[in-house]
Amino acid sequence: MSIMPKEVIRELIREKNFKNPDDILATLKEMFREVLQESLEVDLDEKLGYEKYDVEAKTLKAGTNSRNGYSKKTIKTQFGEVDLNIPRDRNGEFEPQTIPKYQRNVTGIEEKVLTLYAAGYI
Repeated sequence: MSIMPKEVIRELIREKNFKNPDDILATLKEMFREVLQESLEVDLDEKLGYEKYDVEAKTLKAGTNSRNGYSKKTIKTQFGEVDLNIPRDRNGEFEPQTIPKYQRNVTGIEEKVLTLYAAGYI
């Protein structure tokens, strides 16, 4: 069973115009970084109870916790080192589920993330 539909793979090949295997690996690494970054944003949305830029929902939760920038984190993966911006909250209560605090090695998570990306969940 294929992780990604052939149509998605063919479209990606047409769009990126790969010249060699290194181009493919670089694209997979960037896709992986983007999916991880977005999953961290979703984690914080879940914690706060509203999405980024949703002013109405944030106003309804006046006086509650809110976003407070990012901190940089470099993690080790099968694709090499990946730089992420970990979202923060004002109260310091946010505990990312995707990449827990203090964890820097996430080798093995790549297949799961690519599967979610291919299925359209992310």
